[in-house]
Amino acid sequence: MSSSESTELKNTETKTAPGAQLDPIKTKERVPGHTDYYEKDGLRTYGDDEDHDHEPPMTFSRFMSLVAMALLWTGSQIPVYLYGGCPPYIYGDIGGTDRWVWFVLANLLALAAVCPFVGSLSDILGRRYVALLGGSFLILGNIVCATAHTMNIFICGMVFNGVGAGINELTALAATSEMAPTRKRGTYVSVLIFTIIPFCPSVLWAQLIAYHSTWRYIGLICGIWAAIGTLLVLFFYFPPPRVNSKGMTNKQVLGEIDWIGGLLSIAGSILFMAGLQWGGYMYPWRSAHVLVPLILGAFLLIAFFAWEAKGAKHPMFPRRLQQDPRVLALTLLITFISGANFFSVLMFWPTQAFNVYGHDPIQVGIRGIPIGFAIMVGACIVLVLLSVTRGKIRALMLGSTILMTLGVGLMALAERDNMKVMWFILIIAGLGIGGILVPASIITTIVCPDDLIATVSALTLATRVLGGVVGYAVYYNVFYNKFVTYTSETIPVAMVKSGIKPDVKVIAEVIALTGQSLIDRIKEIPEIAAASPEAYEAIILAGQEAYAHAYKYVYYVSIAFGVISIIAAAFLGDITKYMDDHVAVVMH
Repeated sequence: MSSSESTELKNTETKTAPGAQLDPIKTKERVPGHTDYYEKDGLRTYGDDEDHDHEPPMTFSRFMSLVAMALLWTGSQIPVYLYGGCPPYIYGDIGGTDRWVWFVLANLLALAAVCPFVGSLSDILGRRYVALLGGSFLILGNIVCATAHTMNIFICGMVFNGVGAGINELTALAATSEMAPTRKRGTYVSVLIFTIIPFCPSVLWAQLIAYHSTWRYIGLICGIWAAIGTLLVLFFYFPPPRVNSKGMTNKQVLGEIDWIGGLLSIAGSILFMAGLQWGGYMYPWRSAHVLVPLILGAFLLIAFFAWEAKGAKHPMFPRRLQQDPRVLALTLLITFISGANFFSVLMFWPTQAFNVYGHDPIQVGIRGIPIGFAIMVGACIVLVLLSVTRGKIRALMLGSTILMTLGVGLMALAERDNMKVMWFILIIAGLGIGGILVPASIITTIVCPDDLIATVSALTLATRVLGGVVGYAVYYNVFYNKFVTYTSETIPVAMVKSGIKPDVKVIAEVIALTGQSLIDRIKEIPEIAAASPEAYEAIILAGQEAYAHAYKYVYYVSIAFGVISIIAAAFLGDITKYMDDHVAVVMH
């Protein structure tokens, strides 16, 4: 073939959804600087005018761009990991024992709320400025958290961290996927994930920092990490201009953002999750404080879906995402459930390692190591296999969902004296969770048009986080009610056996301090201080037994979620056709 003929073919090639038949009448020739598309049954599928089939040379600038994305991705994760590893030290210092769970939920809700806007802005404006904005939010959020003297201010800082996390996690995954050829996206992102290695023992670091110094240094560490990533973006990351933004005015760019949909989704999510979290914990389920936000939030979410389907001129999640609707829908369902189980382990296990097995900070930290490393290893293994098997996602997701359900369910076996067994169970759970979290996001980028990589990444991330918030709210309610029931039985009995008068106020105070993990303050209660040291130890033991029983129900509930994910994985189709290095060539 002559070079002129080859050039002509190059200029007429169009990225297709493999398996689709092109109609030559409806197919447009490639025009440099414009978006390619083909039409089938009235549906246009676009590309992004970039070569995603061949790997460019690894220049210094390209390498540093990938390093920047890795640092931003890690920076988006570590605030929740580190702060979540030592809550008793935080609320023991600044107060807020009645609302500390909101520093986690506020972070997750802010992350989920900002995702749809990040996807649209990133696809329209480009990754560079959006990445810089995300890094700035993380720096600001950690400054606020590290200097907070009340829980409300700390929660505000975690909201900023959540906004930055939503921007950076989405942008880092999308940009790395964009810089990689389609068939190697899994491998590239697995390397990105490895930057979390220094923080896999996050519970250990958090416990040691908080115990030997002050938890506020966590904010310094997270802020510096985010600052380094932001500076690398500033100096090295210069991606090609996004196709959608070429020739568009600022007014046109703003006009393509679905502001109404964003408002409905944010307000609906916050109200619904607030009602779900308050119910049965802070307020009775039938109280107006629970029912009003719960019902209003549900109504706004229904209105959001109706608006996206019928009213939005530029919906946040265009119909063009549905090149492979079954794979997309089932992957999102699996992502939602894995998010619920991920955050149940992430937030419950560190407290369980403290409350059930003992309070030594080093030992608490060591008990948290298996889950962090296992999640990372599971993610990397499945990402590499995604490339090696060229898209055999049914087998990969089925194996991961089975491991996740088995491992998290088996955590119900935890007792005060079987930590050695729990090491193996935690590894199984972590491998399964890791095999879903990031790989699911990459699967959705592979089956969507290349110009919507950030948009579908936003959808996947928001789905995972909302699953985490829903799961955490459900699990916490189950745990809280069981814990109150068991402590009301075990602690009074322990006090009576120790010769302490079972005064109602004293019992309530001991139960409250036990529930807040502030066990050192139990010694300061006059009735306990006047008793023997053995009485204090008996009360602590009673609390540990109550915790051990209450945590079991969290993992029992997780089994129901896991079974649904296994069924969904069994019906996934493979995406081998999307991994082939070919494009359709239309002869005129």
